[in-house]
Amino acid sequence: MERRLRIAVVGYGTGGQATALLLSGDDHHVEVFEQAPRLGPVGAGFLLQPVGQWVLWELGLLDEVMRYAAPVSRLYGETVAGRPVMDMRYAELDPRLCGLGMQRAALFSLLDAAWTHGRHLHHGVRVVQVDAEQGALVDTQGRRHEGFDLVVVADGAASILRSQVSTARVDRPYPWGAQWCLVPAGDWAGRDVLQQRYVGARRMAGMLPVGTRPGDPVPRLSFFWSLPVAELGTAGQDEAAWRASVAAVWPRAHERLAGTPVPAGLAQARYRDAMHTHWYRGRAVLLGDAAHAMSPQLGQGVNMALLDAHALRDALRAADDVSEALARYAARRRAHVAIYHRWSRWLTPLFQSERDGWARLRDRVFHPLSRMPGARGQMLRVLSGTRHGWFGRFALPEAFLDAMERRPQASCWNAPDGEAGAG
Repeated sequence: MERRLRIAVVGYGTGGQATALLLSGDDHHVEVFEQAPRLGPVGAGFLLQPVGQWVLWELGLLDEVMRYAAPVSRLYGETVAGRPVMDMRYAELDPRLCGLGMQRAALFSLLDAAWTHGRHLHHGVRVVQVDAEQGALVDTQGRRHEGFDLVVVADGAASILRSQVSTARVDRPYPWGAQWCLVPAGDWAGRDVLQQRYVGARRMAGMLPVGTRPGDPVPRLSFFWSLPVAELGTAGQDEAAWRASVAAVWPRAHERLAGTPVPAGLAQARYRDAMHTHWYRGRAVLLGDAAHAMSPQLGQGVNMALLDAHALRDALRAADDVSEALARYAARRRAHVAIYHRWSRWLTPLFQSERDGWARLRDRVFHPLSRMPGARGQMLRVLSGTRHGWFGRFALPEAFLDAMERRPQASCWNAPDGEAGAG
């Protein structure tokens, strides 16, 4: 597409930030509308998978990301009795690959600082209506923002706009959520391991190394504690009981949380399951969690949003008009996201539900299955974001893989070597 487009992006999370950066880089006129009066990230730490790393590498930001991220070589999960449930290592898929644990504040700051060319950002503006045919927005003040060739709806999992673009096949909240917080890493064992502990399917605790962030040089861990949504408002009101329940599941995590005020220091997270048959209509298109919200069980939300933004940029480059570009974008991304949506929906009840019988089966089957060569490779591809369809691959460019191999700081073999499951 040769002509310069006027593009509105609704939402300034990871998907909106990456979209603004990529499309402004192609000299389109981009305006972002963000409802928050003050800019900042929302959410806990996350695991940046190789597919997300590739997008940031293309943006020239991966070296900066690695200044703050914590290399993660392994995902290890066990029952409270110490029985391994999963043990997956990136190097068994490709020694050049690893995960990167990050604080959302770090990625937000890096993407925000990188968007300097053609920056038009309206914050404190809540968009409540999208006119997909005319390319216009209406905010809570009744103001109409119009004249856009393309409107990108990237307002997150709780999007109020997605149904104005396309009727969802599925759009429902998950009955389980989580409390989370960031804590200093200190002498935590397993500083390159995402560790999880399970009590049936009713309780899951996790510790993810997430490195540092601009303005804060203290390495931190992101703590995750799953709960039914109905209990989120009251969990922690009895501080002693809450700390005792954490200690019963994971004594070392309990120690690391000693300085966290409870419940004031615990943020709440709620999740949705949303799927759309069509991702666009007229001049409007869905992107990120607005298009495909899912539970955090596979940890792919940030990565999929980055890939969406990259695919939209490429589709606009290749197509002759907006309509053709949106069709290309939706077909390409739905083919990749679909399998993750299915796996997320199927796996979530095994880890966050009251189905203890299913959890007992999980505890017996998952680890032996993950040791089988064929099954292990498939699981590693799902973990790394490189599964495409049931048995296909999302091929990462060799130039990116070679660049990862040449970067000593990117190698998970150079990460601190800790023992998972200690304590």
